[in-house]
Amino acid sequence: MTITARTSAPARVFIARLVGTSVFDPLGDEVGKVHDVVTIIRPTGAPRVVGLVVEVVGRRRVFLPLTRVTGIEPGSVISTGLLNMRRFEQRTVETLVVSELLDRTVDLTDGSGRVVIEDVAMEQQRSRDWVLTQLFVRRREGSKLFRRGDTSLISVDDVRGLGPSAETQGATSLLATLGDLKAADLADVLHDLPEARRLEVAKELDNERLADVLEELGDDDRVEILSGLDVSRAADVLDVMQPDDAADLVAELPEHQASQLLELMEPEEAEDVRRLLAYEEDEAGGLMTTEPLILPPEATIATALAHARRQDVPPALAAMVIVARPPLETPTGRFLGVLHLQRALREPPNEPIGKHLDTDLEAVLATDSLQRVTRMLATYNLTMVPVVDDDRRVLGAISVDDVLDALLPENWRDIDDHEEGRHG
Repeated sequence: MTITARTSAPARVFIARLVGTSVFDPLGDEVGKVHDVVTIIRPTGAPRVVGLVVEVVGRRRVFLPLTRVTGIEPGSVISTGLLNMRRFEQRTVETLVVSELLDRTVDLTDGSGRVVIEDVAMEQQRSRDWVLTQLFVRRREGSKLFRRGDTSLISVDDVRGLGPSAETQGATSLLATLGDLKAADLADVLHDLPEARRLEVAKELDNERLADVLEELGDDDRVEILSGLDVSRAADVLDVMQPDDAADLVAELPEHQASQLLELMEPEEAEDVRRLLAYEEDEAGGLMTTEPLILPPEATIATALAHARRQDVPPALAAMVIVARPPLETPTGRFLGVLHLQRALREPPNEPIGKHLDTDLEAVLATDSLQRVTRMLATYNLTMVPVVDDDRRVLGAISVDDVLDALLPENWRDIDDHEEGRHG
């Protein structure tokens, strides 16, 4: 059944189910997907819903006032026209339903216990305004409102504590809506959350997932998150991060905190980080990872392809295999050349990779500048470049994304393609 602004009877929409719904313009073209719902919680009366946060192309989130929504139905939201493409910025009086209300623990007004919010319903009034009216909640303590089972649908008037609260929130419902996101997209979501909520959600991620997300976040956000973790867990997360990202993060911490974490990390991982910290951040050594794909010349094409297929290898590093004499752990034996993935795909699987090396590719020294590395990548259309010492031993490799991170301004995640700010 279609729910429109002209509906005479109240229209009820459960917000957790609305997330991910496509937003269409009047011509039927999709313009984005619902990411969250913006509400204003007032001292008296039902919380007023003022608009939707819509994610459009490029992961930008923009504000769509509900006054421009003409219909909400299963699988679609219809708007009156073009979206204003300014990035959404939450105002201090606003609360995001999905990001801040789901999983919140609140008190029942009858004094009989506490409940956890699992979903929130909004309804359109005869005035055509939308307000939050009901909560689907899970019982934490006994209450006469729960006649059967552990869950119930209750009025927003039956609880207190919907506004800003120091109460610790879980993140189960929010993470359920974000589970399929790539690490970069999840990092973008975390960046947009209020500080306290950001840390609560981060704590719910497992170590590998959190490590992937921290690698995508800006310095301020990831320092804040890592500092908010138990110190032993923070060390575990650093252990599973790419060494260059771990070193960048450790370098941003106070000296005493960095030293403590390095002592708690696995010795081999900590040693990699210490080696990287010895270089300036704008030198090749400060940009590189110590864990590229490295094989001996007698390894077969099939072996090289198997290593490139590993899930833990970033695509930029999988584009070529560095070939060196043993030992193969950095710093290795003498650098011999590289095997390009595209070349490997054209050769017989049982051939040794030493027969198909690109020996013309010039490696960079650990002390070379960012400018030299950038020119190398651009000149030869590379996604990574090996880093060697004066004795031609492989120390690591620099990927194109590491160079982009170094070249872009620190706040690049917050910069709009057009004008910054929030529209009404």
